[in-house]
Amino acid sequence: MPVYSLGDRGIEAARFRIKFKDIFNIKEFYRALHEWLMEYEWGSVDAEGNVEGGADVWETNYIERVFPGGSKEMYWWWRMQKIPEGNSYYKYHLDINFHPLGISTTEVMRDGKKFKVNKGEVELKVYAYIEFDYKGEWSNHIFLRYFNKLFPNRIFRKDLYEDHKLELYREAYTFQAYVKKWFKLKSFLPYEEITPFYPSRAYPKWKKES
Repeated sequence: MPVYSLGDRGIEAARFRIKFKDIFNIKEFYRALHEWLMEYEWGSVDAEGNVEGGADVWETNYIERVFPGGSKEMYWWWRMQKIPEGNSYYKYHLDINFHPLGISTTEVMRDGKKFKVNKGEVELKVYAYIEFDYKGEWSNHIFLRYFNKLFPNRIFRKDLYEDHKLELYREAYTFQAYVKKWFKLKSFLPYEEITPFYPSRAYPKWKKES
């Protein structure tokens, strides 16, 4: 679930899960996601609306367990936000929960060379949602607070549901397509990655390398 409940102060735009179990490089996977999110200007937004980027500010939780034999289980959570251009009322949220499981070290042979990689399973749960009045300018105002519920659902309903919600929905599923492409999984959605793609370091056994 999202890091906190917005109640009537927000709406969900998208949620999905991605699961991959095979051979891949977990460090390169982490780096590939970081690069995509930075390119799409996701960061951490403070109370004044300033944005700070990077996994060091996104990461709100990290747990790692090492089992006998050396395999690892990890949990890490990224909590990101950004402000739509020309807007001071909405804030976009993107929550990603990672759960790598049974991660161990192995080797693959490519172009006559051996590379150290990982094998195991990783699951991502992604939640995208919009927060209203993120600065509290309406809810804390003696007069405007009475219109704060009316504002998003009636007065600006088209702006919210047809513009902002759709924009965040598309971006969330563009991210899904990016992750699936990195893992060399099939994507059945039209929201494909169009920016320079970070090289995949996934080596599923069913996929023949050209």
